[in-house]
Amino acid sequence: MSKRKIVIVTGLSGSGKSTVARTLEDLGYFCVDNLPVDLAPKLIELMDTGETELRKIALIIDLRQRKFFPRYSEILDSLELRDTFLEILFVDARDEVLIRRYSETRRQHPLALEGDIIEGIKRERQELKEIRDRAQRIIDTSDITVHELRDDIKKIYAELSAGELQIQVNAFGFGKGIPLESDLVFDVRFLPNPFFVESLKEKDGRNSEVIEWILGKSVTGLFLEKIYDMLNFLLPLYIKEGKQYLTVSVGCTGGRHRSVVVASMLANRLVAQGYHNVRLKFRELGVESRLKAD
Repeated sequence: MSKRKIVIVTGLSGSGKSTVARTLEDLGYFCVDNLPVDLAPKLIELMDTGETELRKIALIIDLRQRKFFPRYSEILDSLELRDTFLEILFVDARDEVLIRRYSETRRQHPLALEGDIIEGIKRERQELKEIRDRAQRIIDTSDITVHELRDDIKKIYAELSAGELQIQVNAFGFGKGIPLESDLVFDVRFLPNPFFVESLKEKDGRNSEVIEWILGKSVTGLFLEKIYDMLNFLLPLYIKEGKQYLTVSVGCTGGRHRSVVVASMLANRLVAQGYHNVRLKFRELGVESRLKAD
């Protein structure tokens, strides 16, 4: 029998936790909102003794559970011992986005003293820092719609299989910040930049001429070989540890040329080596795809 899956959904107020919870419910998860997490082990026991054994559970935690945070590590460790695949999903967004959302909805932030939303967000980030650091997956909803968030959750959890490593390879531009969910970040701004080649400037890293130009530089080949070697060493160790997700982010200045080419090479190499759940995302181009072996 497969392990029970428990997803702890937490994150900043206004970041989209409710949308995540509703989507998980649509995917067949039994969702419990605001359950005192101290009672979670007891809930699992009751489910095991019932006529119907639930295999997919989502627990929604927010600031109503503040008294839980000092003991979160102990409680989560106890859940993991119950033949359970446990993951923490942290939903986040940039401060300015959260402020805008609260302004549009005219809602009061739970920690906003005398209506000071900025101070409320700051205090909330501090209180959630430890559980965020433990999260296996972080989703930044700053630049996506509600519909895109639902699609992302469906892509992740409809395919989730215990024991299988899901890998996402991102290409991004440092000008817009490092993707929050990144586990490994590689800076390729040292590579020659086709942006300064007039015939290549307006093209991106999907273009054959840009690919040929970047891969034609000896430093690119040397760099890729070193990254391949590092991933060949790390990935089996991550899998042995039980890691379910790995996000590799490759950044250049604008996120349109060098990072796109290098990220594509990494993703295709991983697929060729037998990793069956690889996604490739070009953030600044607005393109994402799942790669399949030939």
